[in-house]
Amino acid sequence: MLCGKSASEAGHSMSVRRSRGRATVTHAVIVIFLEFFAWGLLTTPMLTVLNETFLQHTFLMNGLIQGVKGFLSFLSAPLIGALSDIWGRKSFLLMTVFFTCAPIPFLRINPWWYFALISVSGIFSVTFSVIFAYVADITEEHERSTAYGLVSATFAASLVTSPAIGAFLSQRFDDSVVVLVATVISVLDIAFVFFLVPESLPDKIRATEFSWQQADPFNSLRRVGQDPTVLLICVTVFLSYLPEAGQYSSFFLYLKQVIHFTPAAIAAFIAMVGILSIIAQTVLLSVLMRTIGNKRTVLLGLMFQIVQLVWYGLGSQPWMMWAAGTIAALSSITFPAVSALVSHCASAEQQGVVQGMITGIRGLCNGLGPALYGFIFFLFNVELSDIEKPEQTPPAETPLVPGPPFLIGSCAVLVAVFVAFFIPENHKLSDASKPGAAAHAQNGSTLAPPLSDPEDIEPLLQDTVM
Repeated sequence: MLCGKSASEAGHSMSVRRSRGRATVTHAVIVIFLEFFAWGLLTTPMLTVLNETFLQHTFLMNGLIQGVKGFLSFLSAPLIGALSDIWGRKSFLLMTVFFTCAPIPFLRINPWWYFALISVSGIFSVTFSVIFAYVADITEEHERSTAYGLVSATFAASLVTSPAIGAFLSQRFDDSVVVLVATVISVLDIAFVFFLVPESLPDKIRATEFSWQQADPFNSLRRVGQDPTVLLICVTVFLSYLPEAGQYSSFFLYLKQVIHFTPAAIAAFIAMVGILSIIAQTVLLSVLMRTIGNKRTVLLGLMFQIVQLVWYGLGSQPWMMWAAGTIAALSSITFPAVSALVSHCASAEQQGVVQGMITGIRGLCNGLGPALYGFIFFLFNVELSDIEKPEQTPPAETPLVPGPPFLIGSCAVLVAVFVAFFIPENHKLSDASKPGAAAHAQNGSTLAPPLSDPEDIEPLLQDTVM
């Protein structure tokens, strides 16, 4: 907790929390679960429609679609954050859930419209960011990291079972039934937000002014070089998250079309990695941070990521993907550990601005990573086999490097390890990195929650569904 808080400030804080007592973390958890459960159901139908729509250069087109979506999210997140500080969270939560789920029924109505809507929906695909701000509004500082962890675990849990259920429904009935179920769940999510989710931000503490500087997505990135430690952390995040973002956008397609996973195997793979990731981000992360510290935990997570990417890139057999998936779950500790490291390096009033820099870097990677992976697949002429012949025998000649983007990504993470090695673990950031930090944190210019306690940890997640 911050020291020196006056009695009047404490009384105001207590009165504010009483006024927003109806809003709970449970509301946030339900919204996240329903949204990503609906998208998880579409894993199998989406892969089929993607290949049928783009017969040539499927990886390239998938990367471009997801890249446009990610880059639009990066551009729009600060604006939505600044406006939600003025007009409240609920209206923007309703907007983000609606536009994120809007493309779902078009998967069967018109695939071209579906992929077009997927791209432009990036303008509003920032549900996680609004949810984090919602949670920050209704929790005490010492409760916030636990609440964020619950939201993160819910996201993972929603993807543990939904792909398997979607694959079963697709096999038992057809893809139209899966799309219908996902649409119904999306409508339920929208109705839940509209009718049952209360506003978390009382009128008395809302921002009263808006400036375009708050809505500038590059605002936080301009401060990156003003402190050497911030620069090292941001370079580490960029080099490690760029291949991660690309992997998220194409990996299930890669498993199905290059490694010849069946839809059931893909669903089981997602469930395994999801369960192991939950364990890694709770039990393992806690143990490591207590025993070896934040910086060494970051380095260990990056080493796991290198092994995972190399294994994905060189592996040509299904068992290799399963083994690499286990390592991928272990590597999921990296970004929570980075966020914790930042929290300990930054002073209380610097939390918002420095976490905002990391959020901005990640948002930029969400746009660049998928496009980069798609281009590398295209450059190395990694094309897809005929999806209409799932039982066909894989080609006799397996390329030496089945997944070039993963191997190239591992090289980027190797450089990230070298950079992270020079991050001073106990260094306090200089004032040069925080001009206007307090205003930045309060106005949420990158939709980073208004953190004020060095022990607060913002989970580093992304609004990516495929």
